[in-house]
Amino acid sequence: MHREHTRIVKIGDKVIGGGSPVLIQSMTNTKTEDVKATVEQILRLERAGCEIIRCTVPTMEAAQALGKIKKQIHIPLVADIHFDYKMAIAAMENGADKIRINPGNIGGKDKVAAVVSAAKERNIPIRVGVNSGSLEKQLVEKYHGVTAEGIVESALDKAGIIEDLGYDNMVISIKSSDVLMCVRAHEILAQRTNYPLHVGITESGTVTSGNIKSAVGLGLILHQGIGDTIRVSLTGDPVEEIKSAKLILRTLGLRKGGIEVVSCPTCGRTRIDLIGLANQVEEMVADIPLDIKVAVMGCAVNGPGEAKEADIGIAGGSGEGLLFRHGEIVRKVPEAQLLDALREELAHWKQ
Repeated sequence: MHREHTRIVKIGDKVIGGGSPVLIQSMTNTKTEDVKATVEQILRLERAGCEIIRCTVPTMEAAQALGKIKKQIHIPLVADIHFDYKMAIAAMENGADKIRINPGNIGGKDKVAAVVSAAKERNIPIRVGVNSGSLEKQLVEKYHGVTAEGIVESALDKAGIIEDLGYDNMVISIKSSDVLMCVRAHEILAQRTNYPLHVGITESGTVTSGNIKSAVGLGLILHQGIGDTIRVSLTGDPVEEIKSAKLILRTLGLRKGGIEVVSCPTCGRTRIDLIGLANQVEEMVADIPLDIKVAVMGCAVNGPGEAKEADIGIAGGSGEGLLFRHGEIVRKVPEAQLLDALREELAHWKQ
């Protein structure tokens, strides 16, 4: 298991690597210079379960805003830097817990050395990020196109630049929008380094397509024991990224806690608004810290039997509602009172 043997890296008050739990990241889509809007979004992400947050730092004003933002949030703050090494240094001076750079696009070796020196002085980890979309021309020519092997070589070359400067407090991130290429790249990289890896499928798309690509890609990577932090990249509200990441980790057995909602796909026997009911239940239980399974079934006859593995379940049809535990009916209620019955049952479980 690769993640059991990766180096331990501390990011603020969080630890990754060395078999630590896989942590969930996201990135703000507000203007970092707008402290109020950025803080409000981060606090929403925290409530959803985000454990590390990244903000873009394209201007000096954004770098200076990090200090004000950090005072109002409760999770580590990562500064995302493109092209200007001065922003990386300013971000660290203003309290960034980690910086994300590509050493190949922030200037010459002297500028990279200045960034590394500032990081070393504060013992701030550097995330070396490489994206398939910006793979160097010579590597594209060497491998006859953009390939997993080229992405890995690029990432290790960039990490080597920082190592040559006497620093190894690093996390590596390699991303591609091609799911299978991304999976293969991580398999190769995991064999060639023990740095902790941040995993994600970049430019994955909207909530629907992005979730499917991320679930497949992250699932294949994480199930092999690869990956120490993850981000589900979606075009939409970043809170959706956290919901998806939590479900991916729970599905793979990498995280406990939080209610898992299962529901039947509906059929001709369904005589209840199951889609609406399931969505209401999922929203109702989102913040309840119980490690249980709740079933929402559309058939009062077969529902309890098909969902007997669930800790709690509700089923309805033709005006009658059922509350059941492990397939055993414990209460009959009018269909309109199913949510109330479930809410009361959950209150009992919380005790």
